[in-house]
Amino acid sequence: MQQFILKTRPFLVIILLILFTGCGGDDDGPGPGPGPGPGPDPDVRTAQDVIDDFNNLEITEGKNDLELESLQIGVFWKFRLIVPEGASATNKRPLVLRLHGAARSGSPDAHLSTECLVEPGFEGKDVFILSPNSNGIFWYQEPNIVQVQALLDLVSSRFDVDKDRVVSMGYSDGGNGSWFFAEFNSVLFGDQFSASIPMASSYRNPPSGGDVSKIDIPVYVIHGTDDDLFPIETTRGFVDEYIAEGSDITFAEAEGLVHNAPCSYVSYLREAVNWLETEVWD
Repeated sequence: MQQFILKTRPFLVIILLILFTGCGGDDDGPGPGPGPGPGPDPDVRTAQDVIDDFNNLEITEGKNDLELESLQIGVFWKFRLIVPEGASATNKRPLVLRLHGAARSGSPDAHLSTECLVEPGFEGKDVFILSPNSNGIFWYQEPNIVQVQALLDLVSSRFDVDKDRVVSMGYSDGGNGSWFFAEFNSVLFGDQFSASIPMASSYRNPPSGGDVSKIDIPVYVIHGTDDDLFPIETTRGFVDEYIAEGSDITFAEAEGLVHNAPCSYVSYLREAVNWLETEVWD
């Protein structure tokens, strides 16, 4: 994971990741072809290819369910983008990165479940909602870091996004991803996120072995008191450790709520949205 510690613009990080890791390929794979130096990789597209394809997508106000060929030929990113009405250069709107749960399920439609939590939670707030598909792996794994970096840059460049009001939120595995993106907001995302809202999560920086460090953006953690998958005591302990390092974390306990009922958490997410508007974005 140390290869990601690069203080640069997110989309440039994508290119560096490809150079360092070969898009996550096998280190023992075939080397470059004949000749004095390595030739172009036929399985890799350029960043400009991805930018051009994104800008050619037909995207309207409201819900857009989209596919975009990634930096690897034949590998596609599936995502939902909800565009608010009336966004303009003089009325830039916040962007919510929503990370779905059950990241390893491999469901091709997991990113489409926005009606359950994020939409009612941000109802009436006229925000962009970006909901990518995890492609069957954890959010903190390299391909998803690349995907999120790229989609954030693409959406923010094409649309009237208020870049000072970008927040990540997620439930369960998506909550763990939101923790991770908050902790590495500076080195991976160029400080794009202004806050994070992990829900029903159980996170302790898994890629780097559990070390705890200060998170530089405010975090609003929501957790059910009767969570039967991730006990609240464990998550409360993680929160306390991050607070001890100087992190600004609000911990909201959802009384009586269990894990596999994300739609029941809407009122708690609305309280977090109020926190965003009054304490973070004010």
